[in-house]
Amino acid sequence: MKRLDAYAVILAGGIGSRFWPASTPRRPKQLLPLAGPDPLIDQTLTRARGLVGGDRILVVTSAELAEAFAPLRTARGVTFLREPRARGTAPALAWAAHELERRDPGCTMISLHADHRIDSADALTETLERGLEVAAEGYLVCVAARPDRPETGYGYVRSGASLGRGAFEVESFVEKPDAATAADYLADGRYLWNTGIFVWRAADLLAAVDAHAPEVPLAALRAGEVERFFDTSDAVAIDVAVMERAERIATVEARFEWDDVGVWDALPRTRGTDPDGNAVVGTARLADARDNVVWSESVRANVIGVSGLVIVESNGELLVMPRALSARLTELQSRLDALSAGDSGSGT
Repeated sequence: MKRLDAYAVILAGGIGSRFWPASTPRRPKQLLPLAGPDPLIDQTLTRARGLVGGDRILVVTSAELAEAFAPLRTARGVTFLREPRARGTAPALAWAAHELERRDPGCTMISLHADHRIDSADALTETLERGLEVAAEGYLVCVAARPDRPETGYGYVRSGASLGRGAFEVESFVEKPDAATAADYLADGRYLWNTGIFVWRAADLLAAVDAHAPEVPLAALRAGEVERFFDTSDAVAIDVAVMERAERIATVEARFEWDDVGVWDALPRTRGTDPDGNAVVGTARLADARDNVVWSESVRANVIGVSGLVIVESNGELLVMPRALSARLTELQSRLDALSAGDSGSGT
């Protein structure tokens, strides 16, 4: 496969709280096989190696997670940038861009996430080649995917005037819509999912941060004071700090199938299902059961006569909830923790 003349920056922070109880600070979701038989981070590193080679990959993560990722087979030779504290994707990507521009002035970077499913390496390469062509003209480029359902869990990009080569100017970024609005976006055809995969010259991103993101002051970074840079930066996403504010923003449509592995409800798409629509990881027996997500690590799960549930056994915990509530798991877990702290809500 053709190698791209760029660097790959992989965002791999966070513990994936919406995959509790399987995902924990000691074993975050990036180390779980949520999109296939291998851990997400391993799949992402393999993908990045194919794109740019092993010596052009930076992983931005916490110090704790960097230690957890290091033993992976594909992690050898990868540079880890260890964030002093979590501040969102804008400071993380600004730091990565600063390091790359210092290392290789004029270079281009591709921003990837460690928790995506991408089905075709060749189609990804072809899409990013078009993104690199547009980025060479000074655009900040967002890779966007054509929706196949009215998804409320993703942000959207509204495409505007054509730039040729399958690229378009971006008219606006739209936050996660309600169900009715998402259905309208699907019918409209101009709204694409914001994959969070970006392409830009490192210097162009830094210039855009200077011009549009006062929440991410670069002075400390330029002085070599990484700790102070993170202390003085707000927690803000790159979409909000830069992409929604800058002028030269473009999008290229993904030629590959894409999924953000963000909640348990994604597993039927990312791991496949049995004939009854059940996604099963681990050992389980199911009878008269449909459209369930079952993850069992240390016992055999026996699931009978239920539908539309998430059932997860991991780390000494058992979770049972409707799939429809998957996106609210972090909030609901906090309520459980509050109940436990108050010694109420327990069984007999």
